[in-house]
Amino acid sequence: MAGSRYIDVVGIGAGLLAVLAAVAFLVLGSARQADGAAAGKGQKDGGIFQAYETRLFDDSRVHHIDIQIGDWEAFLENAQEEQYTACTAVVDGEEFRQVGLRAKGNNSLHLTGDYGLRRYSLKLEFDHFLEGGSYHGLDKFSLDASFQDNSYMKTWLTYDMMEYMGVPSPLCSFVWVQVNGADWGLFLAVEEPEEGFARRNFGMNHGQLYKPDYRSLNAENADVALRYIGRNPESYPNIFENAKLHPSEADKRRLVRALEILSTGESLETAVDVDEVLRYFAVQVFVMNWDSYLGHTGHNYFLYEEDGILHMLPWDYNLAFGTYALGMPNPIKDAEVLINAPINTPAEGSVMLKRPLYHNLMKNQAYFSRYHGYLGQLISGYFESRKFDAAFWETARLISPYVEKDPTAFCSYEDHQLAVRTLEQVCLLRAESVRRQLAGDIPATIRGQQEEPGRRVKVSEVRLEDLGDFDDLRWAAQRQRGKEGIRANGDSQM
Repeated sequence: MAGSRYIDVVGIGAGLLAVLAAVAFLVLGSARQADGAAAGKGQKDGGIFQAYETRLFDDSRVHHIDIQIGDWEAFLENAQEEQYTACTAVVDGEEFRQVGLRAKGNNSLHLTGDYGLRRYSLKLEFDHFLEGGSYHGLDKFSLDASFQDNSYMKTWLTYDMMEYMGVPSPLCSFVWVQVNGADWGLFLAVEEPEEGFARRNFGMNHGQLYKPDYRSLNAENADVALRYIGRNPESYPNIFENAKLHPSEADKRRLVRALEILSTGESLETAVDVDEVLRYFAVQVFVMNWDSYLGHTGHNYFLYEEDGILHMLPWDYNLAFGTYALGMPNPIKDAEVLINAPINTPAEGSVMLKRPLYHNLMKNQAYFSRYHGYLGQLISGYFESRKFDAAFWETARLISPYVEKDPTAFCSYEDHQLAVRTLEQVCLLRAESVRRQLAGDIPATIRGQQEEPGRRVKVSEVRLEDLGDFDDLRWAAQRQRGKEGIRANGDSQM
C-alpha cells in the first residue's frame, strides 16, 4: 500500500486551507519567535533558567573537556558493556570529581566496535557516584561522536530547527575533548532530558519524562508506538521502565488514559499538546529521519506528560537527512526519492497506521492544515529568510579548524568539507521540494509520487553517501590501524 487513504483524500481537499493556514501561522509564528528571542535561547514559558545554559551550552564557541580517568584503555576495551566508570571531568577549566562515564549508543555503539574503532559517543552523569552531583544544575549530558555524520552538524542543525519552531529541545554545543590531557576529538555536547531539562522547559512543578524504546526490534513494541494496549500500566514496559524521573502509579495511569483518548481519534486536545506536536512533526518530516517514530524502529524521541497531556520531544539525528535509508536491508540510495520524501505520507501505510500520534492527528482536517501551515513557516522563516544560511556557515566555520585536527575523526578533512557542502545542498533542495509539495506542484503522498515521478525536484548531483557511509568507517579503521602500527614500531625501537 502506498499510504493511508485519508491523507490522499484530505490532501486534495485541504490544499487551499493549507495555503491560508501557512499565511496565518507565519504571522503567529513570527510573534512566537520574537517572544522566544526575548526569553533567551532554550527557555520556554513557565521554565526556569538553569546556570548551565550560559556555561557549557553557550554555542558561540567551542568548549573544552578533559576526561581524567585511571585506565582509558580498559574503558575502551569494555565500552560495549555500557557500564559506568568514575572519572574527573574538567569542563572549561572547572573540575568535577566522581563523575560517571560510559559509552552510549545502539547500532552506532556496536558498529564502532565491529569496525575496530574507538571513537564512541559518551555519557557523563554527575550524580551517578556522587549523590546530588550536577554540572550547574544538569544531571547528565552526552558527547555525540558524529557517527555516520561527516558534517558533524546534522544533530545540531535539527535541534536548531526544532528550537526555531518552538519545540522544547536539548541544548547542544561543540566541545574539544581530551583524555588525560591528550587530544581525543571534536564532539557535540548534548543536554540529556532529565531533571534539569524538565525544570528549564516546564518549571519546578513539571510533569514526567520518558524515553520509550524497544528491547527487541522484532517484537511488536506497541507501547513504543504509543498504541493503546489496555488500562494496566504493566502493559507498557517499554515506556515506564524507561522513565527518566520517578513516576507514581497515578502518573502512569494518567499517561495510559491519554493513550486511550489518542486511540479514539476524538477530543485529542484533552490528551495531546496538538499545536506543539504538529510543530515537532513539521521538522521531523523535513529532516527525513526514519530512525524515529515515523520509521520502522518507532523510537528516538522523548515523551513528556503533564496533567494528562502528551508532548513528543526530539532526540538523536545523526542518521537524519536520508542517511538512515542507506543502512536498511534494501537500501534506498536514490537521492531524488529521499529528498522529495512526501510530506503527507512520510512512511508507508503499514507503518503510519501503527503510529497514532501522527495518523490520528492528520485525520483531523484542521490539524492537517495547521501542520501544512507549520511546514510553510519552517520553509519561509528558517530557509527562505536566510536564517539557515547564516547559522549554518557560522557554525561550519567555527568547527572547521577542530575537525581538521581531529585525531579520531570518522572521515578525512576533505570528506568533512564535502559533507558540509552536501548537507547545505540537501537542505535547500528539501526546502524547495516541501514548498512545491505545499503548493501542489509535486505530489505530497507516496502513491502520487510513484504515479508522477517526473514532477520531483531534480537532485542529480547529490550523493547522500557523502554525508557519511560505511565506507568512511572502513577508512577510519584503516587509519587507526596505521597509527597503532606506527606506535608499535616506535615502542619496539626504544
